[in-house]
Amino acid sequence: MRRFVYEPACSRVVFGPGVARRELAAECDRLGLQRVLLIATAGELARSGAAPASLGGRLAGRFTAVRTHVPADTAASAAAIAAEVAADGLLCVGGGAATGTAKAVALESGLPIVAVPTTYAGSEVTPVWGLTEGGRKRTGRSAAVLPRTVLYDAELTTGLPAAISAASGMNALAHCVDTLGLPATDPVTALLAIEGVRVLATSLPAVAGNGKDLAARTAALYGAYLAGSAFATAGSGVHHKACHVLGGRFDLPHAATHAVLLPHVAGHLAGANPETMEHVRLALDPSAASAATALHALAGRIGAPLALRDLGLAQADLAEAIREVAEHTGLAQVDASRILRAAWHGATPESAGSPGDAEHLRGRWARP
Repeated sequence: MRRFVYEPACSRVVFGPGVARRELAAECDRLGLQRVLLIATAGELARSGAAPASLGGRLAGRFTAVRTHVPADTAASAAAIAAEVAADGLLCVGGGAATGTAKAVALESGLPIVAVPTTYAGSEVTPVWGLTEGGRKRTGRSAAVLPRTVLYDAELTTGLPAAISAASGMNALAHCVDTLGLPATDPVTALLAIEGVRVLATSLPAVAGNGKDLAARTAALYGAYLAGSAFATAGSGVHHKACHVLGGRFDLPHAATHAVLLPHVAGHLAGANPETMEHVRLALDPSAASAATALHALAGRIGAPLALRDLGLAQADLAEAIREVAEHTGLAQVDASRILRAAWHGATPESAGSPGDAEHLRGRWARP
């Protein structure tokens, strides 16, 4: 076996249905938190109010103006409120946008984060932060933004809309595939990623079939945890870099962009690393022709988006998107063009550049 270094980024993880409601206060006590700023959307507060309410008087304030891709002015507003209420800790409840906002505050203040994820974003176990300003999303790594404690509670995910569940689940799979596409990924991280693929491939169709299935939701959260843990160690690959470019420049929805792009990037990665993508195929669906086609089929099966045009990327902006992605990912222009044109049309990975068989799903994701 080759020499490798495995240096995991570790949060304390509390896992199980009902833990947010029952154990959040105790976890804040363990960290010595007395004045906690809650960061969550208004909708998330309505769905998960019992958990934050368990903090009682220690809940010093709320920030609900959460926005995807964490605009710099949003982060500044959240930081100002944290200072105003003299917060000694941050509680983020929700998806990647809430977690990302808490990370932006922690990056400057050093305040500890307690995270309660309600989607499959995975960012709650990574030391990666991101901020968007002037149409550009910049990211970095810092131990200061890694949540100290994460409470995974599937009870808080049963109200997650089917479309968000699907896109978020594909985002989690993207963490695994991106990790496996990096040549330097160590064997331990690769095991986490492959197991994440297997768990998500089994649980996401069950979630799509019955969003109230607590066992399926619990398994999907476990898969997302594995995926995020792998990504935290390995770092970003081509896929995530491309999605950050598209999200920051064209304001495309984060998880949905990951879902659309993933099969096409997997097809590209198979050219350079066929053995690894073969492991992905076997974990997804041994009967599939390739990892790329298995991912595309899974996305269609669970109702995830399949075309960038349905997410708001205009055809007139496609050439600029290709240039930006090539510049910031290291992809050759021809490869960036092949990936993005196929993803824009919603083509199957084999029929890059021509419309695929996704027309019956377009209305679900089309913007007004």
